[in-house]
Amino acid sequence: MAKRTTYLSWKVKGKSNKFTLIGLLVAVILFTTATMITAAPIVIKFSHEADENSAKGQMANKFAELVEQRLKSKVVVKVFPDSRLSDDNQVLEAMLLGNVQIAAPPLSTLKNYTKSLQIFDLPFLFKDMTAVTAFQQGPIGKKLLMATKKKGLIGLDFLHNGLKQLSANTPLRVPKDAKQLKFGTTSSSILAAQFNTLGAIPLNPPPAEIYTLLQTHAIDGQENSWSNIYAKKLYRVQPYITESNHAVIDDMVITSVEFWIGLPDEIRTEVKKALDEAIIFGNKITAKNTAAARLKIIKSKQSTIIKLSSGERQQWIDAMQPVWKKFAGEIGKEYIDAAIQANNLRDTKKHELVTAGKRTNGQG
Repeated sequence: MAKRTTYLSWKVKGKSNKFTLIGLLVAVILFTTATMITAAPIVIKFSHEADENSAKGQMANKFAELVEQRLKSKVVVKVFPDSRLSDDNQVLEAMLLGNVQIAAPPLSTLKNYTKSLQIFDLPFLFKDMTAVTAFQQGPIGKKLLMATKKKGLIGLDFLHNGLKQLSANTPLRVPKDAKQLKFGTTSSSILAAQFNTLGAIPLNPPPAEIYTLLQTHAIDGQENSWSNIYAKKLYRVQPYITESNHAVIDDMVITSVEFWIGLPDEIRTEVKKALDEAIIFGNKITAKNTAAARLKIIKSKQSTIIKLSSGERQQWIDAMQPVWKKFAGEIGKEYIDAAIQANNLRDTKKHELVTAGKRTNGQG
């Protein structure tokens, strides 16, 4: 009887040990799985249409590099240049579907999401890129980053591509010089109004055809940044380029509300810091490339650069007032007023620097 009791006790004890071992294995598996899930990095897919060596391409790569340095295995940025993941016309929809987390499309692609960003198309509103930056970094300018929030998108910052210059087969010094000329430009109600106000004719040919149309005199002029004028060799078929700096060609670095709000606070803060630094880096490259392109065009001696006097520029500003007023309702008067103030702020700071310099030199 004692042996049977011992046998039964051993059998029960064996089952207990077996269940305990299974329990431990299950616990280990669950813990390991939970750890793996917790350790999985947040993946940010950054899609853009530019070449990796462009200012935008280098900015995106810099962002990925900074995130890797600071967040290590917590966040991974995967950059997709050259529209490999999505092109600019589809990237916003892809973002809302969660297939892309960050993109940097041209402001023009956002016109169906908000009219306020058209402010950068308003001709002769900003004096120069310093004024543009001052406006964008100011409280009113930053509100534009939230202009698409109701549509599920949030702007994170602006990325510069340069200012527009006017070119033609005849000198353009004052507004009347553009009368009856045909200009190739992108499709936009503001750009159409800009040229119509001048008595000129706006046309919207495919960008790839602009060079041939200029070469054959099918059109008389166009508007573009220094970098594009050089890269597309437009200066070879445009004997005159007016350094008008009359409008802004920018991109917006953008994300979805769902993705951005869903990031842990500490992660979101570090990602934004890295992005801010990368954009400063990218904008410096754009400024350098712009200056280099302008200089190369001058050295080519194939196109005469026309610099506007303050009086000539004021004539263009006065001529464009009807365009500003026409679109003030769509864009928002507070934005236009803030842009004008950014120009004045720049002049005030410039005056202060000049005055301080004179005092230093004993002139005041």
